[in-house]
Amino acid sequence: MRVTGGLLIPESELSERFSRSSGPGGQGVNTTESRVELSFDVARSPVVPEDLRDRLLARLGHRLTDGVLTIAASEHRAQRRNRQAARRRLADVLREAAAPPPRKRRPTKPSQGARERRLAEKKRRSEIKRTRSDGIDRE
Repeated sequence: MRVTGGLLIPESELSERFSRSSGPGGQGVNTTESRVELSFDVARSPVVPEDLRDRLLARLGHRLTDGVLTIAASEHRAQRRNRQAARRRLADVLREAAAPPPRKRRPTKPSQGARERRLAEKKRRSEIKRTRSDGIDRE
């Protein structure tokens, strides 16, 4: 399974578990094991480069159990389609976590014209509000 250009996960690294899906279904609802749990050991996988492993563990820490990422899929009635959905979702989660961090923001200052426009608008609003009162005390 290809995740990114440099990360290819072989089928032997993935483990699947099947169970019965919950919810409405029909005749086969209590007999077919269509729910799929796909697991990938991020912490101990030899195919994940060391620098990428650190980034994945840091970003996926809340989703990992003992370094293992588990994805469950049960939205389809067929086991085959749930297996495909779980693989697609696993690849998406890993791809998002493996993305390099965004570049740091370069601080900028407002231009002289922008500062002057802002002050002019403040003066105009102030004048509008000042002329609203008619000078009569209302008690």
